[in-house]
Amino acid sequence: MSLTMRPGPLSGSPGDAVNYTIQGPEHLLFMHDFPRRVRAVFAGETVLDTDRGRLLHETGLLPVLYVPEEDVRTDLLERTDRTTHCPFKGDAAYWTLRAGDRESENAVWAYPEPKAESAWLRGLMAFYWNRVDAWFDEDEEVRGHLRDPYHRVDARESSRHVRVLLKGEVVAETDRPKVLSETGLPNRFYIPAEDVRRDLLTRSEKRTVCPYKGEATYWSLDGAEDAAWSYEEPLENALKVRGHLCFLHDAITVETGR
Repeated sequence: MSLTMRPGPLSGSPGDAVNYTIQGPEHLLFMHDFPRRVRAVFAGETVLDTDRGRLLHETGLLPVLYVPEEDVRTDLLERTDRTTHCPFKGDAAYWTLRAGDRESENAVWAYPEPKAESAWLRGLMAFYWNRVDAWFDEDEEVRGHLRDPYHRVDARESSRHVRVLLKGEVVAETDRPKVLSETGLPNRFYIPAEDVRRDLLTRSEKRTVCPYKGEATYWSLDGAEDAAWSYEEPLENALKVRGHLCFLHDAITVETGR
């Protein structure tokens, strides 16, 4: 994400504070080896098992894992009539994945005859992340998508004064927040639960998954749905914000001091 989203060097708009220009198309491709073993499981079958995966970074897009055809259970694939054209990579072919009594339509794609400038795609295949049942990075199950090695999450202790207001009413106030910095995103302030007016919060049914931080649980306020979230069991890079609440909503004002 840090490479292909603004202000990353492959985003197409890296900003003015650089001493270089990139000679090439506005839409850029960069592929490199993924360092660990990756597996995908569908209907109880391991349909992909590789330690030769390659991560493709593409302007404005999340990275995509491509793997050698030899590391895919091609006996479970059936070529379909679907094709798409990418002006930078070529014409993509698609396959439906079948295992047992289940199928996942057009779950896999490849560029059998890629454009000359992306010839390194030949012999590689890619899977839509959400069209299989589970992914594993080594032996750890991955949710959301594979982590981009150029994307960082840092959580830090802070003594900044933070106030959260809704229609002038103080919802939370603290001098001991955690500041979470994530590549490409504004800083977020996570407030200890003891410094939040929990009586004003109603637990929401919403859940989201971040591959860098974990699964988020949400709370709503009167007139501000899903206005706060927290990570009850965060991943390793976000352990410092465990059980803290972060607020973001158009109806909410977050005031921060130094």
